Amino acid sequence: MRGLPAWLATTLVLLLTLGTLAAVALRAEVGHGLSAGDWAAIRFTLGQAAVSALVSVALAVPVARALARRRFRGRGVLVMLLGAPFILPVIVAVLGLLAVFGRGGLLNAGLEAAGLAPVSIYGAGGVVLAHVFFNLPLAVRLILQGWVQIPAERFQLAAQLNASVWRLLEAPMLARALPGATLVIFLICLTSFAVALTLGGGPRATTVELAIWQAVRFDFDLGRAALLSCIQFALCATAAAVAWRVTPVDGFGGGLDRVVARWDQSLWDWLWLAAVTVFLALPLAMVIWRGVPGLGDLGPGIWAAAGRSVAVAAGSTALSLLLGLALALRGGFVTSIVGVLPLAASALVMGTGLFLLLFPFANPATLALPVTLCVNAVMALPFVLRVLAPAVKDIRANYGRLAETLGLRSVDLLRIVIMPRLRRPLGFAAGLTAALSIGDLGVIALFATDAQETLPLAMYRLMGAYRMDAAAGAALLLLALALGAFWVCDRGGRMHVDA
Repeated sequence: MRGLPAWLATTLVLLLTLGTLAAVALRAEVGHGLSAGDWAAIRFTLGQAAVSALVSVALAVPVARALARRRFRGRGVLVMLLGAPFILPVIVAVLGLLAVFGRGGLLNAGLEAAGLAPVSIYGAGGVVLAHVFFNLPLAVRLILQGWVQIPAERFQLAAQLNASVWRLLEAPMLARALPGATLVIFLICLTSFAVALTLGGGPRATTVELAIWQAVRFDFDLGRAALLSCIQFALCATAAAVAWRVTPVDGFGGGLDRVVARWDQSLWDWLWLAAVTVFLALPLAMVIWRGVPGLGDLGPGIWAAAGRSVAVAAGSTALSLLLGLALALRGGFVTSIVGVLPLAASALVMGTGLFLLLFPFANPATLALPVTLCVNAVMALPFVLRVLAPAVKDIRANYGRLAETLGLRSVDLLRIVIMPRLRRPLGFAAGLTAALSIGDLGVIALFATDAQETLPLAMYRLMGAYRMDAAAGAALLLLALALGAFWVCDRGGRMHVDA
């Protein structure tokens, strides 16, 4: 019985990843081949992901270096700002970017005042810009970890020898850290549906996932959607496997955990930090500025959609925590592989597979919310496991032998020892999952009608109808719900944790 929850969790994850892929593969019309438009979508998907990853990493290196070399008041706030885009609803960020870089945005207003031609955010450039907005902070956090892991004694030794810190320490560290960070961001950009839906489109700016959505929603060509889903899974699985292989395992050795006192600072550090702060904060500020007046334009349908988003997020969070806890308690190589399997999958591929499985028996639209709930839970599972698995491992290492000596049963060990010490990571994982689920615009776009739409989908439809004031109000509401859900869960996990 001890491993039953883990096996149930494994079965559900395999059904929603490999099972839906099998359903898609059986329906795929391989003999018909790919059209010229499909090949264009594949090329654009790979091209925009590669450019987005390279630009994000290239800009992240000087920003991470500046953070590593500088200690200043407000540094913690800036680091926290770097984490905001990860839980920020994509559709909200897109509206903020439109307010800055769009047709009527601040940039074009400045260009018009200067007598210059306006720029368009739609198309390949806008997709890359949005991906850089989301992934530049992630790249900074990943690369900054490389600087943090260099012992302070190495910098002191380099100073005593009057040697080049860049050549001896920083360049070797970046040679190990950059390939993994680049591939992780490349994988994220491969599966970015909402960005392509809102800023892409057209024959020259269509991703594979957007082509899948179009094949299901507009053409109802399930065979073509299935074939494209197989291609999308193959792309994601290959990128995930390569990213796993290039993850660095060696480092610079241990130190005495001293704070690094850097002497090789530059004025460019402040310029890079100021630039990234403006780039990240200005779209968020515009969402708030334009959203407050738009709250009055929200009708009952928007509030109902917000309620559905909260309900789906609550269910997704509960299911993802149950799956993650079951797998973390079981441990082992197999469960760790199962836990990261969703990284190789795609929410839209899962949705297409479930659509194919449900269509002969029921109207998929009536099951839109439960399907979205399950897919969101599985897609958040890798992040939940990343938080819970190390915590469970540490608890067992510290208290496992004592529990065996006392003869505690598995249930008592879980209730008395493990769960009280998991409150903090459980709260953080719950907040992360809830925020991601509330802001998700993926599977719901395949299934939902007006009666099942969530707040991100309702906001997208407002933007498509050019009701930008109402869309701005919905964006502010969605932003408040996502950040509020994260804060409530994370705060709840930390309250009375030391009592």
